[in-house]
Amino acid sequence: MKLTGSEIVIECLKEQGVDTVFGYPGGAILNIYDELYKHSDEIHHVLTSHEQGASHAADGYARATGKVGVCMATSGPGATNLVTGIATAYMDSVPIVAITANVSVPLLGRDSFQEVDITGITMPITKHNFIVKEVDKLADTIRDAFHIAREGRPGPVLIDITKDVTAGSAEYTPVKPEPIERSVEYIKETDLQQAVEMINACSRPFVFVGGGAVISDAENELKTFVDKLHAPVADSLMGKGAYSGENELYCGMLGMHGTKAANLGVTKCDLLITVGSRFSDRVVGQAKSFAKNAKIIQIDVDPAEINKNILVDCSIIGDVREVLKRLNARIEDHRHDEWDEEIKELKQKYPLKYDHSVLTGPYIMEEINRQTKGDAIIVTEVGQHQMWAAQYYKYLKPRRLLTSGGLGTMGYGLGASLGAKMGCPDKTVINIAGDGCFRMNMNELATAARYNIPVIEVVINNHVLGMVRQWQTLFYGQRYSQTILNDSVDFVKLAEALGVEACRVTKPEEFGPALAHAVSLGKPYLIDCVIGSDDKVFPMVPAGKPIETVFDQDDLD
Repeated sequence: MKLTGSEIVIECLKEQGVDTVFGYPGGAILNIYDELYKHSDEIHHVLTSHEQGASHAADGYARATGKVGVCMATSGPGATNLVTGIATAYMDSVPIVAITANVSVPLLGRDSFQEVDITGITMPITKHNFIVKEVDKLADTIRDAFHIAREGRPGPVLIDITKDVTAGSAEYTPVKPEPIERSVEYIKETDLQQAVEMINACSRPFVFVGGGAVISDAENELKTFVDKLHAPVADSLMGKGAYSGENELYCGMLGMHGTKAANLGVTKCDLLITVGSRFSDRVVGQAKSFAKNAKIIQIDVDPAEINKNILVDCSIIGDVREVLKRLNARIEDHRHDEWDEEIKELKQKYPLKYDHSVLTGPYIMEEINRQTKGDAIIVTEVGQHQMWAAQYYKYLKPRRLLTSGGLGTMGYGLGASLGAKMGCPDKTVINIAGDGCFRMNMNELATAARYNIPVIEVVINNHVLGMVRQWQTLFYGQRYSQTILNDSVDFVKLAEALGVEACRVTKPEEFGPALAHAVSLGKPYLIDCVIGSDDKVFPMVPAGKPIETVFDQDDLD
């Protein structure tokens, strides 16, 4: 049958099982929005307050559901406003498809109104991108985009469609999407055998879990592997929930704000098995001294990550779940009693701790964990509150922590929480924000109110840019350059003006009832939590230093 380009876009989205789109219309993309209007009973469109919010919402939807998130924007500034969200998804391997429109083909390259080369702009931050100038290539391009976004190491794909293509017509034949096969072509027998031999020879193993274990849905295979090896486990920020935070073998997060038990354990181990992690600088600290007493096995789907940041002794390239399945069939049960006891002593000697007499970020996260029993979807912005959310909430399952790890995007969380709630309406979704981050995209509260999306916004309000202030205190002689936010902005009144109920808490005993009310309300709600300006995230490793130099407040006193 013959359809217009805009009709083809909608039919291809339906082919891919898309039920929700986040976006903002404009002149160049009007033809597509006209078709969305006609298909509103099949594809729900969420009008965000800003295109950046749309890209973060698509990202949050994808992380929470494991499906592809979709966002749309018009040409020019509409398209460029997606860039931060696309880069955020790229750094964290999140499958989104961003659809933009551009001026008609005859107007390209003429500095036409709202014209921009969005494919050129996004080339370094997409897995692939396309500009469609011929309507008969549109359907196949959309199908390719969704396949590329999902296969292997996932990532964002952008499709830029000229306006005349959306108005033109071509033959359309429905096509059922091809299933995504797990990447196994690079898994070598020799690599598997080498890993098994290294595991059998070690006496102090340690397992480090990254975001790849979450992406590949490998939590069951990972638990079996750890149980057989009986090794302590640490995770990265992106790996949270792949291994239960309540398991006795769990040591906490590794790296700059990791636990002392995890950092010292990795330093003392003789074999580090890394599952789906790219060895970010925030994890390894000083690369030359990282896991200096250990041989290292790296399991990753992306060959480009092998030996990129850390030289390893053995690598297995392939889908994490498939690799662990094959290793589990080969390794026998192990016991390392002396090593187990040493790790237990580290955990007992260096627990996470904080002042319980006042309202703090750690208290807030522990209370959220208590009330939600570890089953909420926790979304965060970036900064101190993000680290407290990683340290003090017990993630029992994957896809329960959604956060910008690689790019570190302030303003990510509120839009992402909207996407997560749309994708998982039965889950409690809570965005943890600092007051600095909240200011960046707080207009998305209006989106929550417009559609009555019942996300809970918890603002940990210390009236400063907390993480930057912490660095200024510890490393910059307490010179607080442009990090004090002690002005007259009232977040409760602001939320109410945008249509969201809100309250303010200043004491520990006030937060629990406020959270319980917010959870029961079934509407968007904001809790403004006022904490001390000089509260710090500990433990901490100075930037570029070995992870065993980890310190906390006790070490400074």
